[in-house]
Amino acid sequence: MIGEIRDTETLDIAVKAALTGHLVLSSLHTATAAGSIVRMENMGIEPFLISSSVLAIIAQRLLRKICPFCKEPQVIPRPVAERVGLLKMVQVNKEVELFHGKGCKRCFQTGYKGRVGITEILVFSPQVKELVWARAGEFKIKETARAEGMKTMREDGLAKAVAGLTTLEEVLRVTAADE
Repeated sequence: MIGEIRDTETLDIAVKAALTGHLVLSSLHTATAAGSIVRMENMGIEPFLISSSVLAIIAQRLLRKICPFCKEPQVIPRPVAERVGLLKMVQVNKEVELFHGKGCKRCFQTGYKGRVGITEILVFSPQVKELVWARAGEFKIKETARAEGMKTMREDGLAKAVAGLTTLEEVLRVTAADE
């Protein structure tokens, strides 16, 4: 277990440990899982070392949870739901009903109380390894991983909004569009 990787020396040690068969767990500050690959390349690690030493990358963010004491339904117009990708997750005719917090004493009128995590897990499949080796870039790696079943942080956040844990506004504030 290595704390946060902030410099090339620490990253080099982590890669060498992984190449000798050790399971290395660490953190690297990037916006997405695929962005971590680009960050490692920018820190001087060769693509063949990345694809040989990394099994998976997990990216995470924390979203504010809707306050359970003032939670109420909120209708999302169909055009908005379509634009942000909600219609892929729910079957509706006109509008999507999600939730928001109206604000109360318990949440200090914010509508939020607590946090919930969202993640994306990029598994280094043979196809992803080939793309890393070829320096295909963040977009192509993410596109391939999604085709192989990776759920993005935006998709995980939207699922949490549909489940009533957070708001659509919070998901859009914290995550990047998947295009």
